[in-house]
Amino acid sequence: MAKTTSKKADEAICSERHAATAASIGPLAVDDAQRMGEFFNVLADPTRLRLISLLAAEEFCVCDLASSLGMTDSAISHQLRALRAARLVSYRKEGRQVFYRLHDHHVLDLYQTVREHLDE
Repeated sequence: MAKTTSKKADEAICSERHAATAASIGPLAVDDAQRMGEFFNVLADPTRLRLISLLAAEEFCVCDLASSLGMTDSAISHQLRALRAARLVSYRKEGRQVFYRLHDHHVLDLYQTVREHLDE
């Protein structure tokens, strides 16, 4: 019986300590969690990740991305649209050609950090 009481006492102390810390930190707001979840959903697609891996090196036009991935221009454009909506890629026009690149250094940092983490 003493072990049970001791275990419950330990759990109470642990619970009190963590409850105080959790209360002072506070969880991520529901709206922010929703937005982050949607952001990570965009990254959950292997084709989009492959596009990001190419764009991490340099900018490309749709036809070069399609050729590199063995897909149609239309399929690549569809994936790029989702990446643009999530502000992961941006583009510039040069005449009739459109060149895509990562939106900013945050996207590159995120990609590189995940790659390093998975390679460990």
